[in-house]
Amino acid sequence: MPNNSYQPPIPVGLLVDEGSNPFELGCVCEVFGARRRPEIGRELYRLHVVSPRPQVPLRDGLFTAGGTEPLAELERDHTVVVPNRPDVDTPSHPEVLDAVRRAHRRGARLVGLCTGAFTLAEAGVLDGRPAAVHWQLADEFRRRFPAVDLRPDVLYVDDGDVLTSAGSAAALDLALYIVRLDHGAEIANYVSRRLVFAAYRDGGQKQFVERPIPDTGQPLLTDTLAWAQQRLDTPLTVAHLARHAHVSATTLHRRFRTELGTTPLAWLTTERIELARRLIERGVDSLDVVAARTGLGTAANLRRQLRRYTGLSPSQYRSTFTPPHRRAPATRAQGA
Repeated sequence: MPNNSYQPPIPVGLLVDEGSNPFELGCVCEVFGARRRPEIGRELYRLHVVSPRPQVPLRDGLFTAGGTEPLAELERDHTVVVPNRPDVDTPSHPEVLDAVRRAHRRGARLVGLCTGAFTLAEAGVLDGRPAAVHWQLADEFRRRFPAVDLRPDVLYVDDGDVLTSAGSAAALDLALYIVRLDHGAEIANYVSRRLVFAAYRDGGQKQFVERPIPDTGQPLLTDTLAWAQQRLDTPLTVAHLARHAHVSATTLHRRFRTELGTTPLAWLTTERIELARRLIERGVDSLDVVAARTGLGTAANLRRQLRRYTGLSPSQYRSTFTPPHRRAPATRAQGA
């Protein structure tokens, strides 16, 4: 279960402008707008919506956002989600761009979802920095903002205080990534389960959000996955999995390929890495202990597999994703 010790909710401001796309707004509301999470037991974020005027027409005039707060209310927010809209040829309102610049100057974390990168670039906060945008708009973005280091082949880009995502669905990838940064993998996984969203997608960027056990539609295979997850510290083999599923090794391979798109051995390795990540995030500082409890065998193999899966060494992963109060002092034994 997640750590339910009290942490004040992080204030998030959702900036809405004319033509904003309701899908991305909905993603923000779903991830950051829920109040007390029953599956977590506390409130993670405090979301409010601001706009340059009381009534704002959204995409193609299909909706109107009302009851929003004035732009000045952004001054209290830790994170500001900037406007996005399909019509990138229409300039953002000057007062919106000024609000984005003020938030940036005071150190707020800025988030641009899909075409939100255009808003950030218009405000001048992306010059010389990497950013993601929808692949269909990459050429247009490069033409208009040549000073930005565009990364069109990734799901999202984290450049510290400015984060951007590519495409509409990637808004959820980035939102869940932010939850993981703020609250750790277990909390992010609870949120992803509630959303029924496969919170790991292969992309140019390594995505770090833990994946729930998939419902394969085959009860025996689903039961075997759950059974194996409880025994990752033991020397499981494909033969063990096949025996539990009451099928041959050949049939098991075929079912894994059909239902999960991977092999039994690759799935086992991935699950062991997932467990290792959780243990590191919880403050287990000995790599030998983590390797033993995950079935990865040795600290050397843990280092190799973690770097292969996440692109980070154990020490880098610990410093990135472990809350400060859980981090142990770095030692040579922990290694990179």
